[in-house]
Amino acid sequence: MTFADYARDKAPFFAFAAGLTAFVALMMAVSGVDSGTVLYTASACIVFTIVYACAGYLHRRGFYREIELSMDGRDVKVDHLPKPQTQGQARLLAFVRRRQDEHEERLNSLRAEIREHQDFVMSWIHEVKLPIAAVRLLLEREEALPEPLADKLEDEIAKIDSYVEQALYFSRIDSFSKDYFIAELPLQTVVKASVRKYAKLFINKRIAFEIQEGEFRAHSDGKWLAFIVEQIMANALKYTPEQGRIAAGWDEDAAEKRLWIEDDGIGIPPEELGRVFDKGFTGTNGRNHAKSTGLGLYLARQMAHKLGHRLSVSSEPGAGTRLTIHFPKFRSYMDVGPR
Repeated sequence: MTFADYARDKAPFFAFAAGLTAFVALMMAVSGVDSGTVLYTASACIVFTIVYACAGYLHRRGFYREIELSMDGRDVKVDHLPKPQTQGQARLLAFVRRRQDEHEERLNSLRAEIREHQDFVMSWIHEVKLPIAAVRLLLEREEALPEPLADKLEDEIAKIDSYVEQALYFSRIDSFSKDYFIAELPLQTVVKASVRKYAKLFINKRIAFEIQEGEFRAHSDGKWLAFIVEQIMANALKYTPEQGRIAAGWDEDAAEKRLWIEDDGIGIPPEELGRVFDKGFTGTNGRNHAKSTGLGLYLARQMAHKLGHRLSVSSEPGAGTRLTIHFPKFRSYMDVGPR
């Protein structure tokens, strides 16, 4: 609080003091008091007013400075604020304390509801995976089904499983900091695991897969990185036509390592490139060519961000799309966690 702020707050008092000083001086002059005494009295009143104002400002400045220091923290409690110096301040702090208690009560209630909802979702996801696995087993054992029908059913089950997995990882985003382990990973192993997961789709659509030769390593969490790569791979498979091609490779420079996955599919319109990672965004391709939730790449970007990585996309309509995971070389992994 500056003295100018304090003076504006005390403007009515200063106006009253000035008026009172002028009135006293006028009465003394009318009463025949000599001008020296009138001037002395007026000067004394002015000096007293200035001293009173300075003392009041110093007193108030300490109070407001303590408030500003208390507000440097993110979680400011009323109990951390300085003691009130006036009855007005005491009433105001009592009101704020009451509202804070009400807010914390509502916040605790909402947190409990969110935890209950998350527990239900996690339980439901794990329960629904059992019948999915059972249906897969039945399909494998059922020899009477025509092969095209069996393949179609397997594709649909794979889609259900993929959506359930998205829901699982979506529910785990907020608890990410409790469930990650950073290690140096062979990226080609992660990519090949995602290809094996979607092997049926590769075979059914007769899509060729190519991967760069050699070994390439980067620091990340194995489980979360596998999910990111799987979402990118699933997206490439969805928009790559039959007998198309998907490739994976890597490169690096002084600042970062990069893992890229590209396809020769339908590509993304230039005006939509900036929105492909938005939650729920399906784009023209998602509406016209395939049913899409708009969650896959959104979740991939969220996970990458929490791991300290970055996702980028480049595309040419009709020629294909490349998605790249960037691994900064000099990032401190002490910073990995909630964002």
